[in-house]
Amino acid sequence: MKIAFVGKGGSGKTTLSSLFIRHLASNEAPVVAVDADINQHLGAALGLSDEEAAALPALGAHLPLIKDYLRGSNPRITSADTMIKTTPPGAGSRLLRVDEDNPVYDACARTLVLDGEPVRLMATGPFTESDLGVACYHSKVGAVELCLNHLADGPDEYVVVDMTAGSDSFASGMFTRFDVTFLVAEPTRKGISVYRQYKEYARDFGITLKVVGNKVQGPEDIEFLQDEAGEDLLVTVGHSDWVRAMEKGRPAAFELLEATNRLALQSLQDAADDSYAQRDWARYTEQMVHFHLRNAQSWGNAKTGVDLAEQVDPGFVLREHAGPGAARAAGTGDGFQDGAGGDPGVAGLLSPRSDSLRPAPQPA
Repeated sequence: MKIAFVGKGGSGKTTLSSLFIRHLASNEAPVVAVDADINQHLGAALGLSDEEAAALPALGAHLPLIKDYLRGSNPRITSADTMIKTTPPGAGSRLLRVDEDNPVYDACARTLVLDGEPVRLMATGPFTESDLGVACYHSKVGAVELCLNHLADGPDEYVVVDMTAGSDSFASGMFTRFDVTFLVAEPTRKGISVYRQYKEYARDFGITLKVVGNKVQGPEDIEFLQDEAGEDLLVTVGHSDWVRAMEKGRPAAFELLEATNRLALQSLQDAADDSYAQRDWARYTEQMVHFHLRNAQSWGNAKTGVDLAEQVDPGFVLREHAGPGAARAAGTGDGFQDGAGGDPGVAGLLSPRSDSLRPAPQPA
């Protein structure tokens, strides 16, 4: 399952995503954690020292390797240099799986042990001084979007992405890449404003959006969130002595997290698991192609010098497959293409309302 945590800056988004990752690990679930926030704090929230967090490999620094691996033997992609962040997989492409070893994880992920359980951690990399005035952070997360486009995940395995704050993720198509999006909101007008933006932008794309009320102090806070978010409000979280100790760098064993907060985290996992029944791989692939074509026309064709629409395989639908590594035909890692009687292709487009979203013309 692909899960995003979003919210305004300071809402507690990173703290809650780190707690959720620990919760999944404590349940012995395979987890890949991704820090895609402009402020790279997920590693520290998972217990890394400042030095260890700074030493995490940046996904963007390994983009040539990622592109070369994912391209595989796809004949529609003439070279790794012609791949952009939205390039979709097709017949011959290599797919990523949560619980496997591959060159992308070898180069870009580090394994943390959380209360005895392994978790892979990946990070986009920080916004550096050399980027100031010449780069947009959305170009940093291009590697994340490309990996999500090529991810064939199944039930009971999780990719948890700590997204950049606010509604910035709408500058790309990455907001459509998740089975469920948890929006962390404080019980204030500012806290709920990002929820309103997200709800408005995402309503025509089949986004499963759940609000997690954070920093809740009493019934009045809960009532406020219920009035503002309605049925989208999934659960609320209050003060945690365990979290306060963690933020001081002195966390106790995770099993000592307050029972009410453990129940809240289980509610998040239940919601993520329930979203699996709503998966529509054809729609997912269609959305992927839609944003690829928009980015190609906006900046990709000019940047690469080729018609990136040719990269779209009209008979291909991304899907999971039973068994670990089952997409690797004869060890090649090739993806699947539907034959006669399979799912429909990806020629259809989204509703006209999607034109109101304007992906930023950022290279990746």
